[in-house]
Amino acid sequence: MSPPLSPDDRAALLAMASIASFGPKRLQAALALGPPARTWARLVARHVPTMRRCGLDRPVPVDVDPEQIRSRHTALGVDVIVPGDPDWPAALEEDPDPPVLLLTSAPLPTGPAVAVVGTRRCTGYGRAVAARLGAELAEAGVVVVSGLAAGIDAAAQRAAYDTGTAPVVGVIGSGPDVIYPRRNERLWRDLAAGGVLVGETPAGGQPLKWRFPARNRIIAALSDIVVVVESRTAGGSMHTVDAAQERARPVMAVPGPITSPASAGTNRLLAEGCAPVCDTDDVLVALGLAAAERFRCAVQLDPADAQLLDALGWEPSTVDEVVQRSGLGLAEVSRRLAELSVRGAVRDSGGWWERVAR
Repeated sequence: MSPPLSPDDRAALLAMASIASFGPKRLQAALALGPPARTWARLVARHVPTMRRCGLDRPVPVDVDPEQIRSRHTALGVDVIVPGDPDWPAALEEDPDPPVLLLTSAPLPTGPAVAVVGTRRCTGYGRAVAARLGAELAEAGVVVVSGLAAGIDAAAQRAAYDTGTAPVVGVIGSGPDVIYPRRNERLWRDLAAGGVLVGETPAGGQPLKWRFPARNRIIAALSDIVVVVESRTAGGSMHTVDAAQERARPVMAVPGPITSPASAGTNRLLAEGCAPVCDTDDVLVALGLAAAERFRCAVQLDPADAQLLDALGWEPSTVDEVVQRSGLGLAEVSRRLAELSVRGAVRDSGGWWERVAR
């Protein structure tokens, strides 16, 4: 374990991290040069050998004041923790690519943790499954970890938070005062107040593209299992999968329709041998926890309802498409869709009908 940093060294490290050109690799290089306060002084003095060893091709801004930056975080109620601090996560102590520092809104929780991740462009099916997993994992006492992104991440974290049971961890790719994406502002503020926001980007840091793959490695590192709900064959979810596999974290995937691009990545993971998630109990068993008992009211279907749902499938469809596939008349299809909507089996999304995962 690294020795604790002095206040001056901590402020200097925070100052370096606040400069956009200082990514995780350059911070590691700077830390390897010795006490951060001394390295910072050399960088400010434009000491060329130090700049080169940090991978910098231009001087750091001389108007960056480490003490002011530290005071700014104190005013925001953000804790800055580094290796050697009591609150430093044990999961990061042997990480192959650990952050040099973390900024947290509250101490990170202990106990079993599961990352629920997926595409921003999710379907209604994926959103419903993510919400169900998030809520039921939280109710079972599991910490739900994700990246506060739109789509699957937000659906899982919102549902987990709303249970009011287990803590929810949001790993962010911008400064703690830079809400991104803006559509998730309420969720962001809820986690800041009643969950945990954590990241390695200091206050004021913008959501630069390179910061999100870096964020995803922290999501994987803080989790015991990574569950992918919906994902295309490339993108942030697959970055998290790669990071999980590098850290020997199990990856599980939710099956999806073979005709849905949103499930192309998850179905590929299943084909490659990842364990399927057909119910929250699958995840709990993988964690070594007892499967939770659940009592749900199933929607009772008569044969015509079942025929209609089979025709609807798991992708958004118009009434005309359902009529064509089901062989039922337009009036009957419209009536049954309306009845199934009231019973929670389907929903109308602006003229496109979708099944609701149950």
